[in-house]
Parts: sequence; C-alpha cells; structure tokens
Amino acid sequence: MFLKNLSETILFGKELTKKLTPKSIILIQGPIGAGKTSLVQGIGHALSIKENITSPTFALSHHYQSEFATLIHMDLYRLESEISAKELFFEEEDELENNNGILVIEWPELIMPIVDNYWLIKIDYAENSGRILSIYEPKEPNN
Repeated sequence: MFLKNLSETILFGKELTKKLTPKSIILIQGPIGAGKTSLVQGIGHALSIKENITSPTFALSHHYQSEFATLIHMDLYRLESEISAKELFFEEEDELENNNGILVIEWPELIMPIVDNYWLIKIDYAENSGRILSIYEPKEPNN
C-alpha cells in the first residue's frame, strides 16, 4: 500500500481500527521518521482519544483512555535488553487483558518471538516520496 503523506498515514490508522477487536496487538516496524507514531495517532483518533498521542520513546509506554477503549502505546527503541523488553511487554499485556484495550508496539523486534497473535505493519520510505506499507493480519482472531 502506498501512502503519499502524513494525512494518509493517519487516515490509514483510522481505517485499520475498524478491523481491530478488543485485545488486538499491532507491531509496527520501520525506520526513524517513517510514520509509526502517526499511524498510532490515527488509531487514537478512531478511538476518540482526546489526548495528544506522542512517541513514548523515553517513557517506553503511554496509556490513553477513551469511552470506547484503552490504547496502550509502547516504543522499544531504547531497549537493548531482551529481558527488559519482555518484562515491559508482559506488564502491558496484563493491562491489555484487564481492560480489553488495543496494544501498539513500535520497534517490536525484541519481543516478536513471544507474541502469539498480532498485526504486523511494516512502514518504509518510498523511492521519491511517501511511504510503502506492508500489512500482515493475525493468523487467528483475538479472543
């Protein structure tokens, strides 16, 4: 899928949300500045989250609440330890289970082997401008 600009990236996030179910996990891969957080902003808009959604690079995790769902947004970019990444993931996965929210993880490479059922979105720069998205749906529906 080709996205021309930031607005289309946010719109894609909104459209993706229509396919998500409670307890959905979305892993987003891509280089710095490719639009990972913009995609999460689209998901937040679709969930009617009023807060400004920002990258949790330094906080590692942000929680956003709306009347419809909780959005948990993780960013594992700064973590080098697989153990630390897994501990954080398990904490947030418990939170996801408790509130039937949606969990989105940027830079998920360290935890991918332990996540069973997830959406995978790969974002990359297009040759001249825009972004190219590859979308892989979960193999089985979330429970």
